[in-house]
Amino acid sequence: MKKMKFRSIVDGKVEGEAIVSPNPISFFGEIDPQSGIVLDSKNPLYGKTIANKIFVFPGGRGSTVGSYVIYGLKKNQASPLALVTNKAETIVIAGAILAEITLVDQFEEDVTTIIKTGDTIQIDTEKQMLKIK
Repeated sequence: MKKMKFRSIVDGKVEGEAIVSPNPISFFGEIDPQSGIVLDSKNPLYGKTIANKIFVFPGGRGSTVGSYVIYGLKKNQASPLALVTNKAETIVIAGAILAEITLVDQFEEDVTTIIKTGDTIQIDTEKQMLKIK
């Protein structure tokens, strides 16, 4: 079991299965807001869903509409349980706040190389701890 410290942006306590993108994500156009399915054919997660998983990715990019896509995912019950990123930018931060999805960043190491798809992850922002089980 590995423990990692981070910065908490949207607080929460969650446990679930990780799904990891090695590529930065634009939520607008690359994630289906109805299902949470990855639409970017260049992403190794193409055709898979981030719904009800802990979504791990290097960072966000793209349109400011991405914030509303994250909110839409929550409203459509297709949102991830949490967002884990190396560096959260304003689009992801605003979306996570609107949707009330746990968001953490600023790890000492690149989370996309340490956490693997299928790992069970436990996040507790009150204790400032992420555990990979």
